Amino acid sequence: MLIGILLQAQTVVNDLGANISEIPGQPEELRLSLIDLAMRGGWIMAVLAVFSIIAVYIFTERYLVISRASGKDKHFMNNIREFIHAGKLDAAMALCKNNNSPIARMIEKGLSRIGKPLNDINAAIENIGKLEVSKLEKGVAGLATIAGAAPMLGFLGTVIGMVRAFYDMSMAGNNIDIALLSTGIYQAMITTIGGLIVGILAYIFYNILVSRIEKVVYLLEARATEFMDVLHEPAR
Repeated sequence: MLIGILLQAQTVVNDLGANISEIPGQPEELRLSLIDLAMRGGWIMAVLAVFSIIAVYIFTERYLVISRASGKDKHFMNNIREFIHAGKLDAAMALCKNNNSPIARMIEKGLSRIGKPLNDINAAIENIGKLEVSKLEKGVAGLATIAGAAPMLGFLGTVIGMVRAFYDMSMAGNNIDIALLSTGIYQAMITTIGGLIVGILAYIFYNILVSRIEKVVYLLEARATEFMDVLHEPAR
């Protein structure tokens, strides 16, 4: 993601250089390599690149896991209801074991508690539901950390770059040269842009995953309620 946006920035810089080269009196065309642009940011840009890779990995891996967890089996609860009404608890347990999903594991726990008070069954289901949700949330906190740390790291690079620029100015005395200050100014500006880009992407990824996890939580609660209703039906 970060590399893609920097590529767009490279195109803008090249277009700007082409326009400047057309102005009379310009000795040569202005060109700025993308690699040179990133290298100007120093070690902080390397850390931000690592942050971006980690953020993309966490988002992709968690998105796939949550998508599988939220997959709907229209006939699953109907089959569970039929097995319970027919007294085929072993068949219901086998169905849950063959269906590798948080809902199936939650219902399997409820089936193993049949015969005990309904409050105990409900508590067991809720505990399994919480464990399943905690598994889905694994690594999501890392995205929140990157979303907050990346901009601050970029601002740190800004401060370091400006300190370097002013230090070079103080050491140059009356012989201040723009080229002398360019290194510090580049580092100051590039790290800010990089930190904001990584932070914004990580923040978006985090909110997408949180919203999908909330949908899974709602689905688990709905299936737990439906299962408890099924346990009441035979007594009617």
